[in-house]
Amino acid sequence: MAKAPVESVRKPAALSADLVTPNVEPLQPVRSGFTSTSSDRVTPIGRSVFVDESGGHVLSITYPRADYGIIQVDKTMPEEVRLNTLFSYSLKVTNLTETMLTEITIAETVSDNFEFKGSEPTAQVEGNKLVWLIESLGPKASKTLRVSGIATASKSLEQSTAITHTVRDSAVVRVVEPSLELRKVAPAEALLCEPIAVEYVVTNTGTGAAQDVQVIDNLPAGMQTADGKGKVVLEAGTLAAGETRRFSIKLRATKTGAYVGKALATSSAGLKAESEATTTNIRQPMLTITKSGPHRQYLGRPVAYEISVFNKGDGPAQNTIVEDIIPPGVTGIEATAGAQFSGSKLIWDLGTLEPNTSKKVRVSYTPAREGELMGSATASAYCAEPVTDSAKTTITGIAAARLDVIDLDDPVEVGGTTTYLITVSNEGSASDANIRLVCTLDDKLQYVSSAGATAGSLMGRTVSFAPLQTLEPKTKATWRVVVKGAQPGDVRFRVAMHTDQLALPIEEMEATHIYQQNGGN
Repeated sequence: MAKAPVESVRKPAALSADLVTPNVEPLQPVRSGFTSTSSDRVTPIGRSVFVDESGGHVLSITYPRADYGIIQVDKTMPEEVRLNTLFSYSLKVTNLTETMLTEITIAETVSDNFEFKGSEPTAQVEGNKLVWLIESLGPKASKTLRVSGIATASKSLEQSTAITHTVRDSAVVRVVEPSLELRKVAPAEALLCEPIAVEYVVTNTGTGAAQDVQVIDNLPAGMQTADGKGKVVLEAGTLAAGETRRFSIKLRATKTGAYVGKALATSSAGLKAESEATTTNIRQPMLTITKSGPHRQYLGRPVAYEISVFNKGDGPAQNTIVEDIIPPGVTGIEATAGAQFSGSKLIWDLGTLEPNTSKKVRVSYTPAREGELMGSATASAYCAEPVTDSAKTTITGIAAARLDVIDLDDPVEVGGTTTYLITVSNEGSASDANIRLVCTLDDKLQYVSSAGATAGSLMGRTVSFAPLQTLEPKTKATWRVVVKGAQPGDVRFRVAMHTDQLALPIEEMEATHIYQQNGGN
């Protein structure tokens, strides 16, 4: 501790320009009434005396002077005390600077008639001096010392205070150690068609600045930047201690699979930091569609189709849509619940189709004409290639030939005639061809004549009509056979019809009663 005045002090680099260090500056002795009487002591430049709110007298001194100070001492004592009665007073030491002060020594010289009883904090007693050492006092910080004692004689107490502190003239060189930390954030999964959002976060976790920081990511095969490059290079520049830079980029994959990669951060001073490996599984939905139905159907009957969509990929098929084109010339359209009409299409929204799952819909309609009925269905989904399948059904008509035979006169007298009316009707949806009629006469009937859509001829008791080449749907043809009753009795007229559409002939028989007028049947 210096005991002589300091002529000049070299200014520490961390202190302000006005900071100087005083030598021991004793406070004037304080008597009753707080009046200074020792004029031979060093007089501080900044001094004031006032009464505080509790009535105590405060002597405040600023070192080295009032207009710029380093340390301020406020000594608060009662104006008067009673003999042999315990009292206390305080010393408040304040650092007026913006930097820390160290090794501050407070020496309190007490009067001969003052009996020291204690202090807080505890002082070191050296004869009639109480000494405290404040190792450090932060910027603008204060430290209060309290002294307790008794006045042992009826004369004024003279308590003087001296303060010293140490200023070291030193050059401060900071030792720094910048350090890099790199974090790479990538999604665990993505679809092939989607951009892959990747974030790089580089931080200087050390002390001091890291210069020319660069982030490099050599992408695995099949992964590219948005402009088709296989390498990511990001310039982070200079990172101060604790500073972080974030980069967000979009990558894309050219094929499905698992992509594993690390990124590296470097600086011009040779710092390196590697991120932990990230794995991104690139998936893709892949649809198949099958439309199935009958290969052949008769005209006028509904044709039903089943449409099955299957996701054989490894990614979910989101927003799966099925569209079925309605062929022209059909009626009576029916479909699975959820179908929506849009122009000439039926549309189903199947939602998300997970990998290795399928969904089915059904549709039916009735064709109005013969021919090839072609229907195609298409399935599409987000990030999936659309697929199409078609089903072809041959629509054919069916001939439905009907044979009717009636006798126009019944009963018939022997020697009288009756006519058998033969009608062939095509009640089907297709024409019939090569219609041939063969009629067989009963023994009691005698052939008279025949006529109709084609010519007939008699051979024995059989009447055969020439073939009718075509009988269109919903049309009919008629023939007539006139016979005479030759003998009384119940007779049968048989007709057999052959057509190209019939595997077996159709036979029809008509009964007629022949009677004898005079005593006969």
